[in-house]
Amino acid sequence: MQEQVASLDNLKIPHHLAVIMDGNGRWAQNHGKLRVSGHQEGANAVRRIITESAKMGVKELTLFAFSSENWKRPALEVNALMTLFVKAIRQETLHLLENGICTKIIGDKNRFPLILQKQIAILEDTTKDCNVMRLNIAANYGGRWEILKAAKTLMSLPQERRDNLDEEKFSALFDIPCDVDLLIRTGGEQRISNFLLWQCAYAEIFFSKTLWPDFGKDDLLEAFTFFSGRERRFGMTSEQVRNKGLQ
Repeated sequence: MQEQVASLDNLKIPHHLAVIMDGNGRWAQNHGKLRVSGHQEGANAVRRIITESAKMGVKELTLFAFSSENWKRPALEVNALMTLFVKAIRQETLHLLENGICTKIIGDKNRFPLILQKQIAILEDTTKDCNVMRLNIAANYGGRWEILKAAKTLMSLPQERRDNLDEEKFSALFDIPCDVDLLIRTGGEQRISNFLLWQCAYAEIFFSKTLWPDFGKDDLLEAFTFFSGRERRFGMTSEQVRNKGLQ
């Protein structure tokens, strides 16, 4: 890794980093443990990556914690995840506040247990004025759900606002309006799994073979090195991009 990345100064740091945290179950299986142990180790990785992302200058970090499809998993595992979620929020709220990380839970929170909804409200209120980095935790979330929700909001607006709609104004209806610069998926799978479908339209995508509980600073640097080597053209030619950079 030191040979690949001479200095952090040489890296392009994504403004908005998104991560599909995959591999907790396989990590537990590989270590002869119950799946809940993988999720517990995954929570430790969450803290590492939040801390490192903020240090490296990421301004917005979105983590996919629990999809709207994950309710299909065994009830024992889902209940354990809800308990772990409550515990993690209680433990991390002060840490997030002290490090200036404004935190939002993105998704349909109404299905969560009331104790979890209460902890989410406390977390969001406690960190609402922080400005070092914005952290979005996507839980009971799906990209199609978010687009549909924005469309329903649009339908409730006055006709004049609907007539003057453009992509920027439509994006503002989302809980996460900012486009993703770099999307990382851990665990070796290569799909986006209904995550940030609108926001990832022009995202660079890095697939890491590392299982999420083992994901750390070196893995993050590897992803940022990949991102730094990409030419983001947004429909333009390479020559146009270079000329634009000289202006």
